[in-house]
Amino acid sequence: MGRQRSIDRDKVLDMAEEIVANQGAAGLTIDSVAKAMGISKGGVQYCFGSKDALIDAMFERWGKAYDTVFDAIAGENPSATTAVQAHMQATRSSDQASSAKAAGLMATLIQTPEHLDSTREWYRSRIAGLDLTTEEGRRARLAFLATEGAFMLRFFGLMDIGQQEWDAMFADMQALVLAQSQTPIADPASK
Repeated sequence: MGRQRSIDRDKVLDMAEEIVANQGAAGLTIDSVAKAMGISKGGVQYCFGSKDALIDAMFERWGKAYDTVFDAIAGENPSATTAVQAHMQATRSSDQASSAKAAGLMATLIQTPEHLDSTREWYRSRIAGLDLTTEEGRRARLAFLATEGAFMLRFFGLMDIGQQEWDAMFADMQALVLAQSQTPIADPASK
Protein backbone atom coordinates (compact mmCIF):
# COMPACT_ATOMS: atom_id res chain seq x y z
CA MET A 1 0.00 0.00 0.00
CA GLY A 2 1.40 3.39 -1.01
CA ARG A 3 1.90 6.43 1.18
CA GLN A 4 -1.21 8.57 1.51
CA ARG A 5 -0.93 11.84 -0.37
CA SER A 6 -0.90 14.85 1.96
CA ILE A 7 -3.05 17.86 1.19
CA ASP A 8 -1.42 21.28 1.37
CA ARG A 9 -3.74 23.61 3.35
CA ASP A 10 -2.24 26.69 1.72
CA LYS A 11 -2.96 25.32 -1.76
CA VAL A 12 -6.53 24.60 -0.73
CA LEU A 13 -6.82 28.18 0.56
CA ASP A 14 -5.32 29.49 -2.68
CA MET A 15 -7.93 27.58 -4.65
CA ALA A 16 -10.77 28.76 -2.40
CA GLU A 17 -9.63 32.37 -2.89
CA GLU A 18 -9.44 31.82 -6.65
CA ILE A 19 -12.97 30.45 -6.68
CA VAL A 20 -14.30 33.46 -4.74
CA ALA A 21 -12.40 35.85 -7.03
CA ASN A 22 -13.65 34.18 -10.22
CA GLN A 23 -17.12 32.92 -9.29
CA GLY A 24 -18.10 35.10 -6.38
CA ALA A 25 -19.03 34.07 -2.87
CA ALA A 26 -21.84 31.80 -4.07
CA GLY A 27 -19.33 29.65 -5.95
CA LEU A 28 -17.43 28.69 -2.80
CA THR A 29 -18.44 25.22 -1.64
CA ILE A 30 -16.50 22.29 -0.27
CA ASP A 31 -17.37 20.46 -3.49
CA SER A 32 -16.15 23.26 -5.79
CA VAL A 33 -12.82 23.46 -3.95
CA ALA A 34 -12.42 19.67 -4.02
CA LYS A 35 -13.14 19.48 -7.76
CA ALA A 36 -10.78 22.35 -8.55
CA MET A 37 -8.03 20.73 -6.47
CA GLY A 38 -8.65 17.25 -7.88
CA ILE A 39 -9.22 15.82 -4.40
CA SER A 40 -12.20 14.40 -2.57
CA LYS A 41 -14.66 16.48 -0.57
CA GLY A 42 -13.41 14.50 2.41
CA GLY A 43 -9.90 15.80 1.73
CA VAL A 44 -11.08 19.40 1.98
CA GLN A 45 -13.11 18.55 5.07
CA TYR A 46 -10.06 16.85 6.59
CA CYS A 47 -8.14 20.13 6.20
CA PHE A 48 -10.90 22.48 7.37
CA GLY A 49 -13.86 20.52 8.69
CA SER A 50 -16.58 22.70 7.19
CA LYS A 51 -17.20 25.55 4.79
CA ASP A 52 -17.37 27.96 7.74
CA ALA A 53 -13.97 26.75 8.96
CA LEU A 54 -12.59 27.21 5.43
CA ILE A 55 -13.96 30.76 5.33
CA ASP A 56 -12.50 31.43 8.79
CA ALA A 57 -9.09 30.22 7.58
CA MET A 58 -9.32 32.42 4.48
CA PHE A 59 -10.21 35.45 6.57
CA GLU A 60 -7.44 34.70 9.07
CA ARG A 61 -4.91 34.40 6.26
CA TRP A 62 -5.99 37.68 4.67
CA GLY A 63 -6.06 39.36 8.10
CA LYS A 64 -2.50 38.29 8.86
CA ALA A 65 -1.28 39.64 5.52
CA TYR A 66 -3.08 42.94 6.14
CA ASP A 67 -1.78 43.13 9.73
CA THR A 68 1.80 42.64 8.55
CA VAL A 69 1.54 45.63 6.19
CA PHE A 70 -0.44 47.70 8.70
CA ASP A 71 2.03 47.03 11.55
CA ALA A 72 5.01 47.91 9.34
CA ILE A 73 3.42 51.27 8.58
CA ALA A 74 1.85 52.10 11.96
CA GLY A 75 4.61 50.91 14.25
CA GLU A 76 4.07 49.88 17.84
CA ASN A 77 1.19 51.43 19.80
CA PRO A 78 0.00 53.91 17.14
CA SER A 79 -2.41 56.66 18.07
CA ALA A 80 -5.94 56.26 16.72
CA THR A 81 -5.25 58.83 14.02
CA THR A 82 -1.97 57.17 13.03
CA ALA A 83 -3.82 53.86 12.85
CA VAL A 84 -6.29 55.37 10.37
CA GLN A 85 -3.41 56.75 8.30
CA ALA A 86 -1.73 53.34 8.36
CA HIS A 87 -5.00 51.73 7.27
CA MET A 88 -5.19 54.17 4.36
CA GLN A 89 -1.65 53.39 3.28
CA ALA A 90 -2.05 49.64 3.72
CA THR A 91 -5.21 49.75 1.59
CA ARG A 92 -3.56 52.00 -0.99
CA SER A 93 -0.45 49.86 -1.31
CA SER A 94 -2.05 46.42 -1.38
CA ASP A 95 -1.84 44.78 -4.76
CA GLN A 96 -4.96 44.39 -6.86
CA ALA A 97 -5.06 40.60 -6.67
CA SER A 98 -4.92 40.60 -2.86
CA SER A 99 -7.53 43.32 -2.62
CA ALA A 100 -9.85 41.55 -5.05
CA LYS A 101 -9.53 38.39 -2.95
CA ALA A 102 -10.24 40.37 0.20
CA ALA A 103 -13.34 41.92 -1.35
CA GLY A 104 -14.60 38.53 -2.48
CA LEU A 105 -13.91 37.14 0.94
CA MET A 106 -15.83 39.99 2.56
CA ALA A 107 -18.81 39.16 0.37
CA THR A 108 -18.55 35.56 1.53
CA LEU A 109 -18.15 36.49 5.18
CA ILE A 110 -21.20 38.65 5.49
CA GLN A 111 -23.47 35.80 4.47
CA THR A 112 -23.55 34.43 8.01
CA PRO A 113 -24.43 36.35 11.17
CA GLU A 114 -21.29 35.32 13.08
CA HIS A 115 -19.02 36.46 10.25
CA LEU A 116 -20.99 39.65 9.82
CA ASP A 117 -20.64 40.36 13.54
CA SER A 118 -16.86 39.89 13.50
CA THR A 119 -16.57 42.11 10.41
CA ARG A 120 -18.64 44.81 12.10
CA GLU A 121 -16.45 44.57 15.19
CA TRP A 122 -13.29 44.89 13.09
CA TYR A 123 -14.58 48.01 11.33
CA ARG A 124 -15.74 49.59 14.56
CA SER A 125 -12.39 48.87 16.24
CA ARG A 126 -10.57 50.73 13.46
CA ILE A 127 -12.08 54.05 14.53
CA ALA A 128 -12.95 53.32 18.16
CA GLY A 129 -10.11 55.35 19.64
CA LEU A 130 -10.71 58.51 17.65
CA ASP A 131 -11.62 61.62 19.62
CA LEU A 132 -14.62 62.83 17.63
CA THR A 133 -14.84 66.03 19.65
CA THR A 134 -11.76 67.23 17.76
CA GLU A 135 -11.37 68.23 14.14
CA GLU A 136 -8.45 65.80 13.84
CA GLY A 137 -10.61 62.89 15.04
CA ARG A 138 -13.46 63.78 12.70
CA ARG A 139 -11.04 64.12 9.76
CA ALA A 140 -9.51 60.74 10.57
CA ARG A 141 -12.98 59.13 10.66
CA LEU A 142 -13.78 60.71 7.30
CA ALA A 143 -10.46 59.43 5.89
CA PHE A 144 -11.31 55.92 7.08
CA LEU A 145 -14.77 56.05 5.51
CA ALA A 146 -13.35 57.44 2.25
CA THR A 147 -10.73 54.68 2.18
CA GLU A 148 -13.32 51.95 2.66
CA GLY A 149 -15.64 53.54 0.12
CA ALA A 150 -12.88 53.63 -2.50
CA PHE A 151 -11.90 50.03 -1.69
CA MET A 152 -15.45 48.75 -2.03
CA LEU A 153 -16.16 50.68 -5.22
CA ARG A 154 -12.99 49.40 -6.88
CA PHE A 155 -12.88 45.80 -5.73
CA PHE A 156 -16.58 45.00 -5.83
CA GLY A 157 -16.43 46.17 -9.45
CA LEU A 158 -18.82 49.04 -8.89
CA MET A 159 -16.43 51.59 -10.41
CA ASP A 160 -13.51 51.07 -12.78
CA ILE A 161 -10.57 52.71 -10.99
CA GLY A 162 -7.13 52.32 -12.57
CA GLN A 163 -3.93 52.49 -10.56
CA GLN A 164 -3.19 56.11 -11.45
CA GLU A 165 -6.65 57.25 -10.35
CA TRP A 166 -6.39 55.04 -7.24
CA ASP A 167 -3.12 56.70 -6.23
CA ALA A 168 -4.55 60.16 -6.93
CA MET A 169 -7.60 59.42 -4.75
CA PHE A 170 -5.38 58.48 -1.83
CA ALA A 171 -3.17 61.52 -2.33
CA ASP A 172 -6.32 63.67 -2.22
CA MET A 173 -7.55 61.93 0.92
CA GLN A 174 -4.19 62.49 2.55
CA ALA A 175 -4.10 66.16 1.59
CA LEU A 176 -7.74 67.14 1.97
CA VAL A 177 -9.25 64.92 4.62
CA LEU A 178 -6.44 64.54 7.09
CA ALA A 179 -5.21 67.65 8.83
CA GLN A 180 -2.28 69.12 6.94
CA SER A 181 -0.40 69.56 10.18
CA GLN A 182 -0.10 65.79 10.55
CA THR A 183 3.03 64.10 9.32
CA PRO A 184 2.02 61.76 6.51
CA ILE A 185 3.02 58.14 6.87
CA ALA A 186 5.35 56.94 4.14
CA ASP A 187 3.96 54.59 1.53
CA PRO A 188 5.76 51.23 1.97
CA ALA A 189 5.66 50.68 -1.78
CA SER A 190 7.93 53.71 -2.27
CA LYS A 191 10.68 52.19 -0.13
